[in-house]
Amino acid sequence: MQKKYDFLIVGAGLYGAVFAHEAKKAGKTCFIIDKRKHIGGNIYTEKVADIQVHRYGAHIFHTSNKEVWRYVNQFAEFNRFTNSPMANYKGELYNLPFNMNTFNKMWGVITPEEAMQKIQQQRNDSYVDYPRNLEEQAINLVGLDVYEKLIRGYTEKQWGRPCHELPALIIRRLPVRFTYDNNYFNDPYQGIPIGGYTAMVEKMIEGIEVQLETDYLADKTYWDSVAEHIVYTGPVDAYYNYRFGVLAYRSLTFDTELLDTDNYQGNAVVNYTDSETPYTRIIEHKHFEFGTQPQTIITREYSVEWKLGDEPYYPINDEQNSMLYAKYKQLADVEPYVTFGGRLGEYKYYDMDQVIAAALCRVEEVLRET
Repeated sequence: MQKKYDFLIVGAGLYGAVFAHEAKKAGKTCFIIDKRKHIGGNIYTEKVADIQVHRYGAHIFHTSNKEVWRYVNQFAEFNRFTNSPMANYKGELYNLPFNMNTFNKMWGVITPEEAMQKIQQQRNDSYVDYPRNLEEQAINLVGLDVYEKLIRGYTEKQWGRPCHELPALIIRRLPVRFTYDNNYFNDPYQGIPIGGYTAMVEKMIEGIEVQLETDYLADKTYWDSVAEHIVYTGPVDAYYNYRFGVLAYRSLTFDTELLDTDNYQGNAVVNYTDSETPYTRIIEHKHFEFGTQPQTIITREYSVEWKLGDEPYYPINDEQNSMLYAKYKQLADVEPYVTFGGRLGEYKYYDMDQVIAAALCRVEEVLRET
């Protein structure tokens, strides 16, 4: 039986949109389905009170890959937003990433040499040759003060367990700069698409059929029958009906408010690094696009334990889950007409530029084979 489409793309997020765009450009027919009511996946933005709201947390595009930067600029004009988050520890404000502004506020040091000496002294006081957990690893890297004020509380909220119970491998290194530079990323290309990410994704998939609120796995046999090749960006363990067990994630919840003030916190992102504050950060969306609207919208972000049925956000790439994923990957690698992609399909923490690069690489391979 002749299949109607060359590609069925399961998921209208960034990976699926890039794959679909490139396949269509090569003359292939595509059909996109998504469980959600909207396109864009986790980078979905929605205009509220003339402000582009990042519905699933802050997304700042950044990359060192010039080709990826050129690629996204086909679909959107990017502003000059630079990610310079602040950390709020019990009312004390510190610049992130850790830099001379941070160290001056914490210790009153002025020169890089003074800051280096302070960190080295604290490292020496608590150094462990073979760190057994995240706490020991972090103190080895930056000393006790930075760990206590800027790492411990935030990390324990993010992962839902004490730092001394988390593996050291989570923090192999920490960005420490001995300059007065608050730019969080080292990448030369950075910004936010003017008009939001949703408009960017819309342009990517222009001219391609899309069906929303559609669950591929609920009627897999039918959907497999409509296309020669499936591009699947959902959870890989769900695809195989959790044959070997369930892969673990951390999830997020969001509390969003429209406020009758033009400026709530003076910055797009403020992390709350004490353990008493229940949320991990507050996002003020208008600052992503230097907004001057009379009102503002903030979102408090909470990291929560994930269970089946919740939205999965962050793969927990510890030893146990990595071994479990390896079993699923063995199955996925021998699927002749299925591509598994994105954070969920590959069970990997991807930044946006990495998602795009991976999708471009994979679609080129698939098109070459067909």
